[in-house]
Amino acid sequence: MTTVSFSELRANMASHLDRVLSDRTELVVTRGKKEAVVILPLAELEGLRETLHLLGNEANAAQLQEGIGQLDRGEGILFELPEG
Repeated sequence: MTTVSFSELRANMASHLDRVLSDRTELVVTRGKKEAVVILPLAELEGLRETLHLLGNEANAAQLQEGIGQLDRGEGILFELPEG
């Protein structure tokens, strides 16, 4: 995670935004005495929201945890999706 001041962001906006997209990571922007903000790729935000939605339901969360446990134990099944 990279941190820049608002002034630095403003001076080099395009390069900072390009780096956020290429690195697929967030950029923290400090604003003096005001609360900092975060810039991240839209796809990452959507993924976080989907994860929160899925984990917000107890049954979904339990099923996901069980699936992760199966993969950790080597019980997963590998298959390839058809192209197209």
